[in-house]
Amino acid sequence: MKARFLVLFFIPFIFLSSHVHAAKKTIGILVFDGVLTSDVTAPAEVFGAATKQSWFTDYDVKMISVKDQSTITTAEGLKIAVDTDISKPQTLSVLIVPSAYDMKPLLNNKELIRFIQTQAEKVDWLASNCSGAYLLAESHLLDGKKATTWAGGESDLQKEYPKVLVQEDKNYVIDGNIITSNGSIVSYTAGIKLLSLISSESLAKEVFDALQMGRLVSRY
Repeated sequence: MKARFLVLFFIPFIFLSSHVHAAKKTIGILVFDGVLTSDVTAPAEVFGAATKQSWFTDYDVKMISVKDQSTITTAEGLKIAVDTDISKPQTLSVLIVPSAYDMKPLLNNKELIRFIQTQAEKVDWLASNCSGAYLLAESHLLDGKKATTWAGGESDLQKEYPKVLVQEDKNYVIDGNIITSNGSIVSYTAGIKLLSLISSESLAKEVFDALQMGRLVSRY
């Protein structure tokens, strides 16, 4: 009788454990042909490294393409495999929006703008690197909020989107659940900061150390 009770007890426990394990949280990184490489690879490396830690295994990282395609090619020529695209249903915890040298086609893409607006209502955190902030601004998600963009482009962002409270000479800016950054190498710094907000400062420091980012800071 006792053995039968133990079996009945563990069956629902096993089912519940497998169900919880399956419900991973997703960090989505938007990608498209011509995207700036570091805007994508920096957060991919930061959060990819974090998912290897026991305290972040409930997250995974996915590349979400603007178009239905298997790979994209960055502005610098790097080919990146795509996991899914914006035409398919997405359940995200974080959405990261990168940039391109020519933002006009993206800003004029109504499907993309709707995707960003829809995800903004659901995600825990929304982030942009470099001129990815323009996509957030075009989606009216930065109206009345503090934000930044690529270093030197702050005045242009302010002129194009006067409702945004553009901050000058800031590596990254946090307002509510939105973090915007300069992009390029600063995408690493912003990624670590976002990781700390999702987890903790001490846990994010583990990834910071694992990527040896401290050596870069001490050198320059």
